[in-house]
Amino acid sequence: MNHQRFRKFLWIAFAVTVSACQGRPSDQPPIHLNPNMDHQPKFKPQSYSNFYENNSTMRIPVAGTVARGNLRGDAAYYTGKDEKGNLTAVSPVKTDLALLKRGQERYDIYCSPCHGATGDGRGIVVQRGYLPPPSYHTDVLRKNPDGHFFDVMTNGIRNMASYKNQVSVSDRWAIVAYIRALQRSQNAGMEDVPQEMRKDLK
Repeated sequence: MNHQRFRKFLWIAFAVTVSACQGRPSDQPPIHLNPNMDHQPKFKPQSYSNFYENNSTMRIPVAGTVARGNLRGDAAYYTGKDEKGNLTAVSPVKTDLALLKRGQERYDIYCSPCHGATGDGRGIVVQRGYLPPPSYHTDVLRKNPDGHFFDVMTNGIRNMASYKNQVSVSDRWAIVAYIRALQRSQNAGMEDVPQEMRKDLK
């Protein structure tokens, strides 16, 4: 008896399966056992709707809305400024050899064409007629806070365009660290030379 029931069940399952396969193209719509899964009420982008006052389905985000992954809680790190809008005096990123090497690589790509390999403002495009940027080795720029260089890379200044789309936040801080290294190298004093190497200097 159980065997007969099982065979009957198989025939029914086979008949349902075959009936679901049309076998050839058809203009008839498919059978939807649960149409709510296929035809859900929804708003399409840039379409008309009389539900909202402005008759638009495109909604303005609520004030303070932050897209996932775009939270910028650390103002000093992401803007080079503190909560009051003052430029950060010292980089919030710890300076080490790996950071300086990364900064040198990014600097050589994005900065040296104008600012020069040593930061003197005599890059290759300047030698071909472009307006020269100021040298990093002037007293003014040496005394500027770290946040100044980050802010300039982010927002641009005078003839320099913004590089925030080309250079990531972490790479901007790496470049700041390398600029400081360039300034130190071009304005070093005897106190910056290791004791064991001073006897070799003339």
